[in-house]
Amino acid sequence: MGLFDFIRNELIEIIDWVDNSTDTVIWKFPDQENNIKYGAQLVVRESQVAVFLNEGRIADVFGPGRYTLTTQNMPVLTTLRGWKYGFESPFKADVYFASTKQFTNLKWGTQNPFIVRDPEFKQVRVRAFGTYALRVQDAGQFVREFAGTAAVLRIADVEGQLRSAIVNKFSDAIAEAGVSVLDLARNYQELGERLRPLLQDDFGAYGLELTRFYIENTSLPPEVEAFLDKTTQMNMVGDMGRFQQFQAGVAVEKAAESSGAGSAAVLLGGLGNFMAGTTAPAGAPAAGPAPAAGPTDKAQVLELLKQLGELKAAGVLSEEEFTAKKAELLARL
Repeated sequence: MGLFDFIRNELIEIIDWVDNSTDTVIWKFPDQENNIKYGAQLVVRESQVAVFLNEGRIADVFGPGRYTLTTQNMPVLTTLRGWKYGFESPFKADVYFASTKQFTNLKWGTQNPFIVRDPEFKQVRVRAFGTYALRVQDAGQFVREFAGTAAVLRIADVEGQLRSAIVNKFSDAIAEAGVSVLDLARNYQELGERLRPLLQDDFGAYGLELTRFYIENTSLPPEVEAFLDKTTQMNMVGDMGRFQQFQAGVAVEKAAESSGAGSAAVLLGGLGNFMAGTTAPAGAPAAGPAPAAGPTDKAQVLELLKQLGELKAAGVLSEEEFTAKKAELLARL
C-alpha cells in the first residue's frame, strides 16, 4: 500500500445511517477521528435528518436526499471554519443523525397521586395513566438538548423528562377544567385535546412535536371508590328507606338459606310482616286483641325470637328495632 492509498483510506467518503432499530432517536456517525473528504457523499434517508456540529455548535442541517459536501452546500460550517471560497481540503465535524419518524404508544402516568380541587368532593387525590406519540420536529434543537456525548440515544432516554412535563400540566388542566372526578371518564377525549396544545409548549422546547395524547384511566383512593360504590347501590334502590329494606331483605334471604327450607318459610313469612311494621297483610282490616297463643303458636313465636336475635347480631336490626319487635312477639305468648 502506497502513501497516497493510506491517506485515502483515512478519509471518510460516504456518510449515512441504516437504522435497523425501532427506538433509536439520535445516532452519531462513527468517524473514528478520521477527516471527512471534501466532496464526500452524504446520504439522508426518509424519516432522517443529518446535523453537522463544529466544536459542539450546530452548523448545517440536511433533510432527506443525497448531497456532495462542498463549501457551497455547507454555508454555516464554512463560516464557522473561516474557510475561503474554493477550500478543498479534508475537514473534521461531528455528524448526528436524528430519526423523524413518529414514536407511538409511549406511556405516561403519575407515580404518586396528586390533589385536585373537586366541585363535589372539595379535594381528591387522583392518579392518571395514558399514552402519547411524538416525532422530532426541529432536529438541530433536539440534538442540542439531548445529544450530549452519547453515541446513541433511545426513546426511553427521553421519556422520563417528558413524563414530568406531562404530569405537571395534567394536574393544572384538571383543575382549570372544573370537571368532577365522577365525570372524568366521559371527558377523557376532551381533556386530551385540551392538554395537547398546552404540552406542546414543553415538547417544542426540546424540538419535538406531540402528535397524539390520550388519557386511558384515572383512579381514586380506595375510600373514595368505596363511597362511590355505596352511592351507586343507594341510587339503584331509591331513597334511604328503600335501601335499608333492600339490605334487610338480602340478609333475611341469606339467613333463610342457611336455616333450611322448613324454617325458611317461617322466617320469611313471619319476619316479613315484622319488617313491614305489622303482623297483618297490607290492606287487611285492623284485628282485635291477639288471642292467647296455643302450643303451635308458641313454638312459632319462639322460633321467630331466635331468628330476630340472629338479625340483630348480623346488624340488620338496630337495638331499638330489636327491642320493639321482641316486645311485640312476647305479647303474643
